[in-house]
Amino acid sequence: MERVADWQIANPSKWSPAGWHQSAYYAGVMALAELSRSSRFEEAMLKMGRANNWQLEKRPYHADDHCVGQTYVALYRRHRDPQMLVPLRERFDWILAHPKPEDLSFAPEKKDRNDTWSWCDALFMGPPTWARLAVVTGEKKYWDFLIDKWWKTSAHLYDQEESLYYRDDTYLSHREANGKKIFWSRGNGWVMGGLVRVLAEMPADNPARARFVQQFREMSARLLALQPADGLWRASLLDPASYPRPEASGSGFITYGLAWGINQGLLDRAKFEPAVRKAWQALVACVQSDGRLTHVQPVGSQPKKDFDANSTEVYGVGAFLLAGSEVYRLANGTVPQPKAP
Repeated sequence: MERVADWQIANPSKWSPAGWHQSAYYAGVMALAELSRSSRFEEAMLKMGRANNWQLEKRPYHADDHCVGQTYVALYRRHRDPQMLVPLRERFDWILAHPKPEDLSFAPEKKDRNDTWSWCDALFMGPPTWARLAVVTGEKKYWDFLIDKWWKTSAHLYDQEESLYYRDDTYLSHREANGKKIFWSRGNGWVMGGLVRVLAEMPADNPARARFVQQFREMSARLLALQPADGLWRASLLDPASYPRPEASGSGFITYGLAWGINQGLLDRAKFEPAVRKAWQALVACVQSDGRLTHVQPVGSQPKKDFDANSTEVYGVGAFLLAGSEVYRLANGTVPQPKAP
């Protein structure tokens, strides 16, 4: 994990420093910072936050532009600097005061289609930030918003028969070459990561928790059944034959979710641990000697049949580090204690 993070720090990404690409990576770096004996990873995140002046990206409603807030809250928990939360809280309070109409259509002509959580990736980008802010502020209103919007998106995009999410509603009627529905590995990985990061914050006595746990278990069981023999999920979950190349970013987020579920006692260890270990070994095999992570599908909104095996991206590194942090705990029998608000 340290070798992969060091490579990425030494080879900074071109993406916006507060955008979703980088923010998924920051989430992984913070997970590593909680385990590493070195302070260099946390220092890199502090440097990032200060350079961003703790600001989010500019689009007010867009979940992608909220994702960096997860790391700001993580740093606030460790350093208790109130300024780290000021822009985030101002943005979310503004959203609550200016609600958007409930329209989850992702039609290409709809210019504001990203103003609601209308695509499954949004469930990683936005909800965990709302959850973390709810915990550190003690404000129930952030939980109420998150829970309401999550289940509206789920009703729109979650396939009850397959226990998987469509990327957005433009895929509801599309089919793969084998006639199966199209479920993108990374899209469902985003949701698994979102579920983990919401559940990790949600108090045990929250009445909504059982429903989130149920969906997490449903998806986990389905993804376990779909794992290929070599350990890495393909870009399209139900038609792996048409997508022969292993894919590390979706696989990383899925591995993160399954390992976390075992560590928290939500998934049966005997059933799920072999799959997690197989996936982690396959992910490690995607790391070159210098720490570069390979086999990451480039930015897109759907499964890609072919891409450069040496392709890397910061969000893939984030997924790898998140997965590694939970596999480390699984292997060492250590589970972090609940965080103080």
